[in-house]
This record gives sequence, structure tokens and C-alpha cells, in this order.
Amino acid sequence: MSKASIKDIQKRQIDIRKYTMIIALVGIWILFSFLDKSGTFLTPRNMSNLFKQMAVTAVLAMGMFMILVDLHIDLSLGSLVGLTGGVCALLMYKLGLNPFIAIILTMALGVVCGVITGTWVNAGVPAFIASLGGMLAYRGAIMGISRGESIPISDAGFRFLGTAYVPKTLGLIIAIIACIFVVISAFKKRNARIKFGFKVKSMALEIIYLVIYVAIIMGFVLLMNSYKGIPMPIMIVLGLALILSFVATKTKFGRQVFAIGGNKEAARLSGIDIKKRTLQIFIISGLMAAIAGILLTARLGTATTDAGNGFELDAVASCVIGGTSLLGGEGTIIGAVLGALVMASIDNGMSILNTEAYWQLIVKGLILVIAVFVDIYNKKKGRTF
Repeated sequence: MSKASIKDIQKRQIDIRKYTMIIALVGIWILFSFLDKSGTFLTPRNMSNLFKQMAVTAVLAMGMFMILVDLHIDLSLGSLVGLTGGVCALLMYKLGLNPFIAIILTMALGVVCGVITGTWVNAGVPAFIASLGGMLAYRGAIMGISRGESIPISDAGFRFLGTAYVPKTLGLIIAIIACIFVVISAFKKRNARIKFGFKVKSMALEIIYLVIYVAIIMGFVLLMNSYKGIPMPIMIVLGLALILSFVATKTKFGRQVFAIGGNKEAARLSGIDIKKRTLQIFIISGLMAAIAGILLTARLGTATTDAGNGFELDAVASCVIGGTSLLGGEGTIIGAVLGALVMASIDNGMSILNTEAYWQLIVKGLILVIAVFVDIYNKKKGRTF
């Protein structure tokens, strides 16, 4: 089988996972709307809150995605969310720094923590142990510097990141631009595939797909506009997703990260600097954790010592549910974001149904185990998801 044919099959496998995720998400929404006798779940207000709630997990999942693709894991991300959110709040509350400067310094802290973990891993310490040590150290650090107290934030400019909404007219303009971009990209990709002799969908099927994509984009924006507009945290998530998707699929760095996850020894023999790439993915992971910490603190208006507790597990679950393989070398940023939306939908729906907290943990745990089992089973059998 030619290399082109193999890549084509792999691409179709990823597409199948992506569409399966969308179908599963719609199914979850329908289920909760049926169980919710108050009719709250599918209201524009609750959907807006749902998307705001998933933003932190989505940002963290994008960082975890890079780690998992490279066959590592970072258990420190949840604690790092708490530490960076707390440091950002302290910089503004105690030192009186400008929010912009506080955010820059907080992101720098995330990068430094990523460098520390990546350096330990490159030194031969298993990522599980290195990040476990970080998880404990970061949690202890935020408890120490905050003295166990919550840190309030009232700065309107900072709170804007977590609570503001995009003006409705601007939201529509962004949606139209996005639709135009999707259509142009689709036909450009189609022409390129035809030029190089690859199989393409029929024009009728291509148009149907485009209609669905455009309907999803416009439907989302119109739904958000029926409340207050697109939440600012979601705009940040979409911006980061576009950047990281480009990095993961269109750059030398991204291709090498996937190559390392797919076959580390082959990657080493082909001349890829594995230690350099490992350090870089942990830097990205630390940076994304810092951004998640900033968004969480901005949304809640306060930083607490237990902020981010267990978030690393939600991030792993989001990635795996979204199609990222724990065996490395496979997955997409968009899948990780969709996985985060699934996790947030389950949390939100069960909260509306007044389900006990322990049941929420049990359900998420079962979903994670099943998702990993399906991934490993399909890998062994050579099947698609």
C-alpha cells in the first residue's frame, strides 16, 4: 500500500472520530433535555454558561493533547492552574500590578514550570513521576503564598476575560467570515487533492458537508446572540485551537511531535531532536495551564487554594474522548476541544438534574475507562473508531 493511501486511511479514521464525537454530543444534549423537566438545559442562558464552563478544561486539554501525542503525561496541570491563577490574583491584589503585566508574568511562570518538568523528563525521570512531584509542589506553593486564604479580584479589565461577551453584531461578522473561510478552504483542499490524484467526495456530498458546517457556525452564534453574545472565554478557546491546530498539522514541529509519538526509535534514527521537542511540548503545556488558570480566576473573581483540583484528569478524559490515543501519535486539537465540551455537558446536565456530586465523578470515570478501552481495542484489532 502506498504512503498516500495510508495517509488517506488515517485521515478518514480521524474524520470518523470527529463526526462520532459530534453525534455523541448531540445525543447527550437530547438526553439531558429530555430528563430535565424544568426545560433549563437547552436554554440560551444555560448553553452560554456551559460554554464558559468548558473553556478552562478545553484550554487545559489542548496542552495535555501535545503531551499525550508524544507518549507522556502531565499530572501537574491541575495544580499549575491553581498556582498560576493564585499568583495572578496576588500580583494584582497584593502588589497592585496592572492586569496586563500580571497576565504576562503569570504566563511566564507557566512556561518556567513547563521547563522544569520537561527538564526532569529529559534527565530520565518518567513523566508520570516528574509531573506527580510538580502536582504536589505547586499545590503546596499556592497554599503557602496565599496562606490558605481566598484572593478576591475586582478589576473590571481582568474580569473581562472571563465574564464578558462579544457584541452581537461583531459575533455575526465573525461567523460570516468563518463560514467564508470554511468554504474557500474546502474547495482549495478539494482542488489540491484532484491535482495530485487523490480521491475526493462527490460535489453534491461536498456541498452537503459545507452546508452542515455553515449551519453549525451560524446556529452557534445565533444561539449565543439570543442571550448576551459569544462568551469571551470561548473566543479565546477558538483562537488558541486555531493556532495549535496549525502548529500540530502544518509545521515541522507538529509533524515531528506526532512522529515521536508514533515511533520514538524511528524518529530518533531519522534525526529528530527528541529532547528538544519534549522540552517544547512541556513548555506549551505549562503555558496553556497558565492561561487556563487566568481564565478560571477571571471568571470566578477569586483565587482559592483548591482551584484546579482534579482538572488534569478532566483534561486527559477530554483528550481521550476526543480521539487522542494514549498509545501516542494520534489525535486532533479539535477533538480535544469537543471532548472538553462533552465533559462540561455531562457536568452541567447532571448539576441541573441535582445529581449527587459522587455520581458525577463515577460517570466521568466510567466514560474515561470506556474511551481508553475502545482506543486500545481498536488499535490491537486495527479497526477504526
